[in-house]
Amino acid sequence: MNLQVQDLGLCSYKEVWDLQKNIQADRIAGKDQDTLLLVEHKPVYTFGKNANKNHLLQHYPKNVQIYHIERGGEITFHGPGQLVGYPILDLNNYKKNISWYMRSLEQVIIDTLNLYGLEAIRKDGLTGVWIGDEKIAALGVRISRWVTMHGFALNVNTNLDYYDGIIPCGILEYGVTSMEKLFNYKINMDDMKKNLISCFRNIFLMN
Repeated sequence: MNLQVQDLGLCSYKEVWDLQKNIQADRIAGKDQDTLLLVEHKPVYTFGKNANKNHLLQHYPKNVQIYHIERGGEITFHGPGQLVGYPILDLNNYKKNISWYMRSLEQVIIDTLNLYGLEAIRKDGLTGVWIGDEKIAALGVRISRWVTMHGFALNVNTNLDYYDGIIPCGILEYGVTSMEKLFNYKINMDDMKKNLISCFRNIFLMN
């Protein structure tokens, strides 16, 4: 199976959201090929389709755009320094199993973080990837006719102050972290992308 990777750099959320929908529609129609979009967004909060509106706190920074979108999950933040991945895959060619897909995305991130010496884990009953009791990656997807969109957000050099304006993913009892916070220096994003693409291919194309 072929995988096209597009590195979009820093883009507005709406621009990439529209691109995802167009690629997904083409993929459902049997056109194009599986695609992985990599992007950093300008600051934005997004609500999943059933998210609790109260998880956006009154003191949130008012310069951040807000979108209500069709993925699953609660509210989350996207911004510069965060590596966001949007796989648009036809699961008819893999496994038609949403749980398998979510755990596979988590494994991509776990394997990537392991390359940096970080012991990343899952937590029972919670979607995402964690370092100890702090979340480092959030996941939320939309699947239509077994073609995926949306995906994952990994905090690399993210400004974590933006999380003070929300209850991230609706979880009160755990915190949020980033690779920069853990290492106390910025991570090279180009190297990060290369490592993640390699781990993504290992999970989805080698099995």
